[in-house]
Amino acid sequence: MPPSGLVIIIGAGPNTGTGIARILSHPKHGNMAVALLARRPENLSSNLKLKVAVYSVKHSSKKPFMDETYEEFTESLEQYVGGAFTFSQEALKLFFEHHGEAPLSETGQKKGTLIFTGTLGALRCSAEYAAYGAGRASVRQLAQTLAREMSPKGVQVVHTIANGAIEDKKGEDQRIGKKMSADAVGKTYLWLSEQEPELWTHELDMRPAAEKF
Repeated sequence: MPPSGLVIIIGAGPNTGTGIARILSHPKHGNMAVALLARRPENLSSNLKLKVAVYSVKHSSKKPFMDETYEEFTESLEQYVGGAFTFSQEALKLFFEHHGEAPLSETGQKKGTLIFTGTLGALRCSAEYAAYGAGRASVRQLAQTLAREMSPKGVQVVHTIANGAIEDKKGEDQRIGKKMSADAVGKTYLWLSEQEPELWTHELDMRPAAEKF
């Protein structure tokens, strides 16, 4: 069976990105061709139409605030928030190129799903996480403004909050709800991508059953 569409995932690490890619590409699940972009740029050449774009970049910074420097603080924001900006703009260009620019009110057709994998840091942060919190919160707000602007154009924009550890291998920790499985995250992202215009999820909280909140 030929692939049903194209998925681009940036931040394809060994846990979260792997599970998302595996589920979205599996013939019994998403059946889509997946382009994984990690630290090195890749050339993308495909006749498939883009259906899903996922920004799942790891971003962590912990330092006592009085030890922080302006240069390091702003560099953290430029890398993470600037990366989200650039990725979003390029993904949206492909959505419109592949599916047209007619508004949803005319076509009733969804052009694609843009997903940002966030963390609890987008909502609240502990001490010594100033740069981390500022970056995560900024990308959450970017996702929110994009959702409001792009929904009428037919693009669903989602910000997920991954509250808890994600591991690729299945084991006892997943069974008893201590950790999320990468496949479960992938299935959730597939479900989001399959939502039709009559119901779109914008923000979704994800956690293993035993995680405190």
